[in-house]
Amino acid sequence: MNKHKLICTDWLDGIQVAGDDYYAVAFADPPDNIGVKYDGYDDNLPAKEYFSLLSKWVRKLVEVAGITWFSYNAKWAAEVGTIVNFLVHSTPGLEKRHMVQTYTFYQHNQHDLGNGHRPIWRLRWRDAPLYPNQIRVESERQKSGDKRADPRGKVPSDCFDFPRVTGNSRQRRSWSPTQLHEGLIERCVKLSTKEGDRVLDPFGGTGSILRVCRRINRVSTTFEISPAYSKLIANDNAMAAVDIISPSTFLRCRTCRAKMVKLHESYVSCVEGCNKVIPLQDQTSCYVLD
Repeated sequence: MNKHKLICTDWLDGIQVAGDDYYAVAFADPPDNIGVKYDGYDDNLPAKEYFSLLSKWVRKLVEVAGITWFSYNAKWAAEVGTIVNFLVHSTPGLEKRHMVQTYTFYQHNQHDLGNGHRPIWRLRWRDAPLYPNQIRVESERQKSGDKRADPRGKVPSDCFDFPRVTGNSRQRRSWSPTQLHEGLIERCVKLSTKEGDRVLDPFGGTGSILRVCRRINRVSTTFEISPAYSKLIANDNAMAAVDIISPSTFLRCRTCRAKMVKLHESYVSCVEGCNKVIPLQDQTSCYVLD
């Protein structure tokens, strides 16, 4: 079903019942573990525990998506690099490419260099297509009227120059303390998908990926662990709530491909098939948008 879906649960649990056969792309912007005050999530885990989570997240994303974009805080560059390098070297057919988001407005550091970038890894299965013609931009030759300019523009570089979304930004949603620029998301998603493809957002936050997908005619599956944030995303996008007691038309067991799962307040189970029981968050909510 070509519907946008929003499921309020930890995505590692929810991915098992989301009912999607394939994600052309996953775009992940996980919590940075620097003590940010999120609703429903502890952003101050011990480093060893956070490293374990990073590894689980990256491995699962690669398992379910053709292309994974993973944006993270530069503080964890060595740790994420270790995870990515080990995974790529041990997984035939998986390729990596490192990129950065750069910005000029960053926190000033009186004692050392300021952090003016955010690292991004792209993990791509070798047969996953790219669509560079969809992200061409005006070249310097075009701007100067050079007759040698390619009239289609140029494919941009692996340095994404998009500003941080600050408090006075028109994109800003005030309910969450952090938010990525929609232009960055749009460029990555367009490079990785064609119209109608399904996009996975494992960390919903403010619903930026959902908004981008609606604008560029992609279909999104969004997970958000916070009930408060989920309601705000749903209201922001006029999404309809799905009755969690009734069998849902868009959920299906990932293990056995059973046609439906039945949602209860704190778990889901297969109606047909393997009868697997999967725990979810209390008062799990689901929303859908045609």
